[in-house]
Amino acid sequence: MTIYSTSTHDGLPKEKNVFLRQVVWSGLGVIAFFVFANLNYRRFYDLSFVLYGISITLLLLVLIFGRSRMGAQRWLELGGFNFQPSELAKFSLILFLSRYLSHKDISSIKSNINDLGFIRSIVVPAILAGIPAVLVLEQPDLGTALMFMLIFLSLIFVAGIKKRYILPLLVSGTALLPLFWHFLKDYQRERLLVFLNPNIDPLGAGYTVIQSKIAVGSGQLLGRGWLSGTQNTLNFLPERHTDFIFSCFAESSGFLGAFILLVLFYLLLKECMNIAYLTKDPFGRLIAVGIISIISLQALINISMTIGLLPVVGIPLPLVSYGGTSMLVSCAGIGIIANIAKMRMIF
Repeated sequence: MTIYSTSTHDGLPKEKNVFLRQVVWSGLGVIAFFVFANLNYRRFYDLSFVLYGISITLLLLVLIFGRSRMGAQRWLELGGFNFQPSELAKFSLILFLSRYLSHKDISSIKSNINDLGFIRSIVVPAILAGIPAVLVLEQPDLGTALMFMLIFLSLIFVAGIKKRYILPLLVSGTALLPLFWHFLKDYQRERLLVFLNPNIDPLGAGYTVIQSKIAVGSGQLLGRGWLSGTQNTLNFLPERHTDFIFSCFAESSGFLGAFILLVLFYLLLKECMNIAYLTKDPFGRLIAVGIISIISLQALINISMTIGLLPVVGIPLPLVSYGGTSMLVSCAGIGIIANIAKMRMIF
């Protein structure tokens, strides 16, 4: 409904294809959920290498044959639909690292990982995550590249890597952050500066953030109503059906609607973490943690950037933003977690 409202003007359809395509993708997402909920997740143990290799290949093809939009080359066109390989790459990385860190033994994670040295427990997984991250950064897509590293950190933490290995990694990574400034593109630097002070360029790089905060604030308690509001229907807010859909939702439904949406994400996170905690299979536990981490972190980052708490990095709101690949992968991932819950008694 929110995507429909972002593609109308004065109540008349303007970009009807956006709404209809998302309806199709949502239907396919529901089918994907039930398929993966009834597919033994242990089958992905042997397929993880293949899926990781396919993802890397697709990311390379994007750099060569990818479809460009607004200066970014992130999509492959398949049969009239745009496919974003980076979404599949996040999913395949979770499977690959889950296999690597579980080491076949289903009795305990820590008993295996604690026997590994710094190279095998930290450096090798970091390289596995860094390869797709670098390829995505070349598209360029800083937000998604960041997600690969967050997946890596989430999984090594849950896998029981020794704290004396993780702490130096975090400290050195934080110390090196200023160096990355020199590798950022001009528009990425502008976004970081605008995050510190949106008013330094209110009609340029800071325009979207300012309009987004106006949209969220104008919703007040109960919202302006569906197909109403100014920032959405009068086209003040760019990218409102993708990165800034939360702003449109908050404008139409107000604080109450935004709060309900946050509660729904919390309930999803809580249930998935319970499933991860109860399963005795390290491979299944790591998959569940990886999938729900990426959904919850993307939701946190997306909502935070729309209200000015984080820089704009182009990360969609899972299950809400327009995007077929994201919808399919998210639904399939939740389906896998449902299968882990079904199979956990076996382990």
